[in-house]
Order: sequence, then structure tokens, then C-alpha cells
Amino acid sequence: MMAMSELKNARAPCWPVLFLVFALAGCATQSPPLTADQTTSMLSAPDRSEADKANDSRRKVRDMLAFIDARPGMRILDIGSGGGYTAELLARVVGVNGRVYAHNSPEFMKNIIKERFAERLKNYPGNNLSLNVQPFENPLPANMAKGAIDVATFLFIYHDLGWAGADRAQVNRAVFEALKPGGYYIVADHSGRPGTGISESKSLHRIEESLLRKEVEAAGFKLVAEGQFLRNPADPRDKSVFKPAQPNDEFVLKFQKP
Repeated sequence: MMAMSELKNARAPCWPVLFLVFALAGCATQSPPLTADQTTSMLSAPDRSEADKANDSRRKVRDMLAFIDARPGMRILDIGSGGGYTAELLARVVGVNGRVYAHNSPEFMKNIIKERFAERLKNYPGNNLSLNVQPFENPLPANMAKGAIDVATFLFIYHDLGWAGADRAQVNRAVFEALKPGGYYIVADHSGRPGTGISESKSLHRIEESLLRKEVEAAGFKLVAEGQFLRNPADPRDKSVFKPAQPNDEFVLKFQKP
């Protein structure tokens, strides 16, 4: 009969092999991104509103979707969803086996956004999109476990945390906790001038990129990619983004939870 010490030594080499098998199995189940043809079909779907289709060009939606890299089956948290344009697009990408949790703060829901999002949910043909109304500091649905989100998006709303008086450090911590290890946090916003920080969040709706990066990285995130498709060096960044004399300079950043 094999001695206990010999039995342990005989079994030990199996664990790295089993770990590799399970790791490879996990990789094999990773869904591929949508193809160019699938994206075209999705964007031209007859049940998308004409208003959304008109926004696609201005928002450079193909570039943004490619940068976010959402995949079928993913769980996505869209923070500060507003009227839900991006949230619905992402819901169409993740498909029936995925889920998009749109978020708006109670303050945001006091204006026309409430009616706009209700209308969107009424017309959207899928059942994988929901709206969660909670403070920015706690964007996850109450019944959702931490570490369950694949991708979090926060598009062109982060600057509003300034005039809204939100605890930005807590917001970023909450996103960090919501994401799976290796999950991505996509943040895009209107670029402010050097030295302005977040002081022009209400007047111009801009934020200094370096400040945003510093705050997100302080929560434990690592910057892994920068999107250049919405950049405009000709923007002096001294006017409201709602009254531009030229296209706004906008940055798009991808952070990862280690």
C-alpha cells in the first residue's frame, strides 16, 4: 500500500493541471464581440427610435461600442444613464443571456429623464434592461451581490458629481466593488482646461481629465486604454458643451479592476 506521504506527493501535480483545464474552459466560454455586420444590423433595427439613430453619428457609436467591448451574456452597469440611449444599445449587445442595469440618481429622475426612460422601457422589445434609481454612491440594485458586474460605464455624467455634491471617492469605490476581478470601468466626459478641476461642472459641464484619472485610480483601478475618437484639439474648452462653436473635446478612458 502506498504511504500517506507518497499518496500526497502523487496527487500534488494534478492540481496545476486541473487549474489549467478550468482556466482554459473559462476562456473557451468567452463570447466573441459582435461582428461589423451584426453591429450594423443592430444599429439599423426597425424597433430603434429615429432619435437614437440620429444620435449614432454624433456619438460615434461604432467607435464607442468597440472601445467598451461589451459581449453577449455580459452583465453591465450603466451609471448616470439619463434617457437610456447607451443602456439600450448595450442591452441589445449583451442579448437575452446578458443584462444591463441602468442607473439614475433620484435628482436626475425629477426632470424629464423620468418620462424619457419610462418611454424607452415601454418601447424596448427585450426584457434584459432595467432601471435602478439610487444615489450615485450606491449605483448597484439593492438585491445584487458585489463582484457580479463585467463592465461599468459612466459616460459624460461624471462631471455632474461635482455640482451634485456626490462623494466621488465613494462612487468609485462602489464601482470597484461591483465589478468582477478583471472587469472594466469605462469613463468618458467633456474635457476641461488644465487647472479647472471640477469647478466648471455646472457652468460648462466639463472636468479636467487629469483630476478624473487621479480619482478613479485612487479607488484601485488601473488605466489600460484611451480612446481618441472624440478628441478635438481645436476646442478651447472655455464654453458650455451645449453651445459649442466646434465639436467638444471629449476623452474616453478604460480602467480595469486588478
